[in-house]
Amino acid sequence: MIEEELARVWVGGHRKLRRDPAFGPWVRRIGSIHLPVSDVTPFFYLVRAICYQQLAGKAARTIHGRFIEAVGRDVSPENVLRLSESTLRGAGLSGNKLGAIRDLAKKIQSGELEVHDLEMRSDEEIVSRLTVVKGIGEWTAHMYLMFRLHRPDVWPVGDLAVRVGYARVQGMAEDPSKKELRPLGDPYRPWRSAAAWYCYRALETELT
Repeated sequence: MIEEELARVWVGGHRKLRRDPAFGPWVRRIGSIHLPVSDVTPFFYLVRAICYQQLAGKAARTIHGRFIEAVGRDVSPENVLRLSESTLRGAGLSGNKLGAIRDLAKKIQSGELEVHDLEMRSDEEIVSRLTVVKGIGEWTAHMYLMFRLHRPDVWPVGDLAVRVGYARVQGMAEDPSKKELRPLGDPYRPWRSAAAWYCYRALETELT
């Protein structure tokens, strides 16, 4: 189950950004940070993140829902690997996403990828560990860090929405590239996750 809760773990970021000349007006307009919380397994969450890669929310929710229907309520590596590729493709998964989910399931089942202790690992260790899976890149690992583990200092420069939102907050004429955005997050350490969250929200908010 995924629901919203007040992100008390990022309250320092809210305070810092509220005082920032560029972010301040947006923070006051948008309000406090709320984050999705979930009691699902790491495997379930990562499968969901793969389904959402490069898709709009509605389309991703539809595909993910069909995937859950195909696998059943117990979304485990074992149950996923029992299903044929044609069954999983029937849920609407692309070949790349199907390959990523099956590779994730195989690596967890074999013990090559350990996910039970991710909460105890550093951000860098988690990114390094997750990206051994075919089809899981930096963006998916960053989403896991931010929205599953609520890590406070993640800066997902590979996310187009963050780049566009940052440009809007800062009043930039053009969106920064991934390379350009990386150092622009430095002033917001150790609360870059909060800055990224407000970049997302800025895309759906008007100041006036």
